[in-house]
Amino acid sequence: MHEYSIVMSLMEQITQLAKDNNATDIIRVDIKVGVLSGVEPQLLQTAFDTFKLGTICNNAELNLQQQALVIKCRQCNQQTELTQRNIVCPHCLSYKTQVIDGEDMMLMQLEMNSI
Repeated sequence: MHEYSIVMSLMEQITQLAKDNNATDIIRVDIKVGVLSGVEPQLLQTAFDTFKLGTICNNAELNLQQQALVIKCRQCNQQTELTQRNIVCPHCLSYKTQVIDGEDMMLMQLEMNSI
């Protein structure tokens, strides 16, 4: 379950950002998770809830936003937003597509209390 290592890395990043901004605690963590990121949102939530205990994120809420998969077809030149793990163009059924968005997991925003 690689979500644990992802959350550990995320906690390091949050801790550094909190320190840089003289934060006393983190209230909310906003994350964007792409359909093709390989991250399971439920497992990420469980890992976050486990690893936040006793840290600056102890009372933080994790807000996960699912990022749709955006592909561009090289055959018919259509750009499409998909919610499933599917890279086939729904317009012409071509496999000649390019992924534009939906492969990443990103820390989008932190809400924190500062000194």
